[in-house]
Amino acid sequence: MITHHFRAVNYTADAKLKEFSRARIEKLSLFYHPIIEVFVFTKVENNSDRINKWAELKIAIPGDDIVVKKKCRTFEEAIHTAAQSAERILKRRKEKIRA
Repeated sequence: MITHHFRAVNYTADAKLKEFSRARIEKLSLFYHPIIEVFVFTKVENNSDRINKWAELKIAIPGDDIVVKKKCRTFEEAIHTAAQSAERILKRRKEKIRA
């Protein structure tokens, strides 16, 4: 079980978004087991662009932290794409350890 911290900056997140985030972050443990905790920061950027939802994942693992930032149309999409990038990074890290 990964410790999951969710922060909404400059807006109030609903329970549905927090649950989506928690469920998506739990899947990261399938790729790399020694994850200590994950911080999820979400933010709305004030601009006229429709792609203005930010998600930042800070993943604490032994010896290092991984930070991934994504900007998309929706928070769910931003969290999902950031988690996909984190999965690739964690897989590479795992392969390095095995080698």
